[in-house]
Amino acid sequence: MSGLRPRLPLLPHVGGLRKLSELPGKLPAGLRVRFAVAFAGVAALVAVLVGGLGYDAAANLIRHDRASDFSQSLDTLVAAVDQSPLYPSDFLPSNQNHDQLEDRLTQSGDIGIQVLGPAGNVVEQGAPDPLPVDATDRRLATGKKAGQIHDVTEDTGGDRYRVVTVSLGGGRGAVQLSERLSATDDLLDILLERTALLATTVVLAAGAAGWWLAGRITRRLVSLTGAAEHVASTGTLDVDVPRRGSDEIGRLGRAFDDMLGRLARSKDDQRRLVQDAGHELRTPLTSLRTNIAALPHLDRLPPESKAALLDDLATETRELSVLVNELVELAADRREAEEPTEFDLDVLAERVADLARRRTGREIVVEAVPVPLTGRAGALQRALTNLVENAAKFTSEPSEILLRVQPGRVAVLDRGPGIDEADLDRVFDRFYRATAARSLPGSGLGLAIVREVAESHGGTVFARNRPDSRGGAEIGFTFPVSSPPTKRP
Repeated sequence: MSGLRPRLPLLPHVGGLRKLSELPGKLPAGLRVRFAVAFAGVAALVAVLVGGLGYDAAANLIRHDRASDFSQSLDTLVAAVDQSPLYPSDFLPSNQNHDQLEDRLTQSGDIGIQVLGPAGNVVEQGAPDPLPVDATDRRLATGKKAGQIHDVTEDTGGDRYRVVTVSLGGGRGAVQLSERLSATDDLLDILLERTALLATTVVLAAGAAGWWLAGRITRRLVSLTGAAEHVASTGTLDVDVPRRGSDEIGRLGRAFDDMLGRLARSKDDQRRLVQDAGHELRTPLTSLRTNIAALPHLDRLPPESKAALLDDLATETRELSVLVNELVELAADRREAEEPTEFDLDVLAERVADLARRRTGREIVVEAVPVPLTGRAGALQRALTNLVENAAKFTSEPSEILLRVQPGRVAVLDRGPGIDEADLDRVFDRFYRATAARSLPGSGLGLAIVREVAESHGGTVFARNRPDSRGGAEIGFTFPVSSPPTKRP
């Protein structure tokens, strides 16, 4: 089993991948409702502002125009009264000048005329309703001075009128001009109703548009939420996640799908690690169990057998400790907690060689050029140590071991028996041990750790036989000098 492997597809589920449409339950449409309410709220605010301002402007314009028309008619009447003497008969329909004068006074359809006689009596009744006549109006009708005005607002027949009484002078009577204010109010009420209806329609349309648009926008997000809830509730990772689109939701879908893939691979790695570890632990444990069973009879054994038994116990205990330590380091992945630092790889190689000399008593030769590097120094030291110890295990005295450090490349060369061609591609797999190495001590994890360290620094591992006649192997890894190490999924 290898450390870092190429990306694998998701683990198959019974019956294949489950589609999101097959997932149990439905998601609440909270986000969709919020979109619809937000659209409706914005539309309501705009409609209130625009409609209110529009209604206010239209109402002011209508009132101004009506008031301007009435003021113009009133000015015309006052000017006519001041210009020449007029009599009530001049405003009667039977007078030949009546139509011309009436047209000038009633240019607006809402202006009416009512004529009062010299005694203040009504000579010509206003239309459609007669106008009220009070004492002030009668006094103006009998007054001597022309052009005097009495301006009041009256309610007549359920309508509201503005009534202005103009004296004809000389006691000849008076003329009353009226403007039906209720007509303006009715028109403004209709305008207000239509404005409110239009604003309501806009709000409802905006809410519907927000609902529809939110459904299209959040459709993939709802699918992603369903997938996440399914994974959280069931623990299964075989969910078909939508990856389409180049927007943020599409990127989120692809990132989520990649995350599920990595989780699936990590779960698969853990499962296989446990299976392989259990298999590898059985051998030393079985041997220890056998030797421990013989300990009660140790005093009956010959001295040679006693020494062999105790040596076997020490060897198996030591190998078991190494194997457990390697497994704990792989499972806990403690190297990932180490922060990258700047250091000199050639200096690190000298330190590793010096430590290996003291441990093994072997001659370790270092060929190194200055290689400044940014990476995890502890992890790289472990990788170099594993390479050197692996070479020492296969190299017999007095052959030396060569540790070569170059920019972007580290290699350990030995003079051992070499590696079978069938094993070259598998020496970095976890727990894999070639046939020739199965009788030698080791956990089968040393080179697997080298591979993980190299790949976490963006490099690759290699293993080959040395081409010269003296034999041996060259095992190492490459790395980009300027690239920082990456986190392993």
